[in-house]
Amino acid sequence: MSPRNIAQRPTDAELEILNILWTTGPATVRHVHESLSKTKPSQYTTTLKLMQIMAEKGILDRDESERSHVYAPALSREDAQRRMAGHLMTRAFGGSLRSLVVGALGGRAATKSELAELRQLIAEFEEKNPEGRNARKGKTR
Repeated sequence: MSPRNIAQRPTDAELEILNILWTTGPATVRHVHESLSKTKPSQYTTTLKLMQIMAEKGILDRDESERSHVYAPALSREDAQRRMAGHLMTRAFGGSLRSLVVGALGGRAATKSELAELRQLIAEFEEKNPEGRNARKGKTR
């Protein structure tokens, strides 16, 4: 998935399909449709058309070597999440990491174990990046 395509944020329906493929791995439209149908009514042709559009947008890769085409995400879940978080931070929080984190923490109560995990992740990040990512770019935010 190119940065241009992820920047426009996958729709909720596209994210549902991506989540299925990230969980199960490459799959046919039939498999994705059956998974979607477990949680809400949907038409096979709608799933097919949406996956074709996602392939055209570069969100999915399509293997056409077999009669039933197999689709796979063009990006890992982590890469997509990182790009969407960056886009959200820029668009909704004025580029402020602090505001994004405060907004996320204010959205619902974090458990003690989640807060401890966040502290650990910050400590690990500081070890790997002692000066901070923005300090190297001459930014102070």
